[in-house]
Amino acid sequence: MKTAVNILWFRQDLRLSDNPALLAAIAGNATILPIYILDDENAQKWGMGSASRWWLQNSLEALNVSLSGNLCFFKGKAEDIISSLIHEKNVTGVYWNRCYEPWRIKRDKKIKASLMKQNILVKSYNGSLLFEPPNIKKDDGTPYRVFTPFYKKGCLVNGLPPREPQETPDRINFDSTLKKIPLSELGLMPEINWYKDMQDEWVPGEQAAKEQLKKFSQVGIKEYKVGRNRPDKEFVSKLSPYLHFGELSPNQAWHCIKNLKNTQSYQSSIEHFLSELGWREFSNNLLYYWNELPENNLQKKFDRFPWLNDANTLKKWQQGLTGYPIIDAGMRQLWKTGYMHNRVRMVTGSFLVKNLMLDWRHGEQWFWDTLLDADLANNSASWQWIAGCGADAAPYFRIFNPILQGEKFDPDGVYVRKYVPELKNLSSRYIHKPWEAPTKILSEAKIVLGDNYPRPMVDIKKSRDRALMAFKALTG
Repeated sequence: MKTAVNILWFRQDLRLSDNPALLAAIAGNATILPIYILDDENAQKWGMGSASRWWLQNSLEALNVSLSGNLCFFKGKAEDIISSLIHEKNVTGVYWNRCYEPWRIKRDKKIKASLMKQNILVKSYNGSLLFEPPNIKKDDGTPYRVFTPFYKKGCLVNGLPPREPQETPDRINFDSTLKKIPLSELGLMPEINWYKDMQDEWVPGEQAAKEQLKKFSQVGIKEYKVGRNRPDKEFVSKLSPYLHFGELSPNQAWHCIKNLKNTQSYQSSIEHFLSELGWREFSNNLLYYWNELPENNLQKKFDRFPWLNDANTLKKWQQGLTGYPIIDAGMRQLWKTGYMHNRVRMVTGSFLVKNLMLDWRHGEQWFWDTLLDADLANNSASWQWIAGCGADAAPYFRIFNPILQGEKFDPDGVYVRKYVPELKNLSSRYIHKPWEAPTKILSEAKIVLGDNYPRPMVDIKKSRDRALMAFKALTG
């Protein structure tokens, strides 16, 4: 007789600690079959980008070690794979933690309905958010479109407090009878090793996530409120990929930081970090209620915006060859490391949609492919925010000046010199505007504008004025 098993379906929860679905699946000493399904068929255009796939490969390797080699890998339509497992095994229950992308919600509802018809127990849990969207609404029952009332009233006042993190189980009983395919068959790794710098910079996996949270809680958090805007400093948390893949839960991050002792001198930094977790919640809330967020302007007047269509201009932005050092540093950091400092994300995004007047969806797609922390909710909401066309968007006329932003947040050019090495010998006075440097200084720094470093591809003032005129015409 076949042993009864519970399927534990890992998704964006690649950890053993604070995993509600795992704890429920093993309750009563039950035997589990842990699985991971790479479901590009249902994801279609929102299948993971190249950088995310590299991270996923390494994260799954780490998770499989934690599971003593018992994680089973699959590739294809999740509903077909789970159906096949039910016919092959004596499955009594299927457990997972909920995901909130529209395509996953649609797929999961279909799978749940099918399993219930077969009298298979189906249980899903919240393992990815502090406050699930259905629980956070305005007094009139409608969803929030503005962050501040969403977070301060909806989450902190009317919402349930974030639950305490749960412990890692002491013992797990595995079904080890299923013939396993190697992780390599998922085809996550590219043939060309373009990810060497990522390997040098990042360590995916649950243990690394815990270590990064500990490091941030001891050092970065103390200067976070101000320091988080400095790409030349190490004050940001760098937790976003770990949160996206679920190697760390937001509950673990929230309670770790909120419960720090002797924090009087940096309490404002703590509150600011918690509010940044709140922004993550807000983005997921927007995506849940407005499924079109990744593709359509939430403010429909922007459907008439006269975006330019210039493939060469887009390519220069992607390659970090705009002639504006802070922009180029950010785009090259992204390509090399799969990450970009958040302040610089805003500056590069503003430059694309306003100074270059290219459609925000071009930026969204590039970030989707190149960011390790590419999250459908955060990515689409952030691009609509910077473009001025989303919910609670930055006003369109807020246009980040890359020169002033560089001088303010990278005053000594440390960040620029790291990622734009052709400017490394240029004095700090001119590091963010090399075209203003006298010929002698450029020569001494071995810089030839238009040769080994580009001249600015657009004039900041003229391009700003052009964007504002287009917006004025749009609004009448």
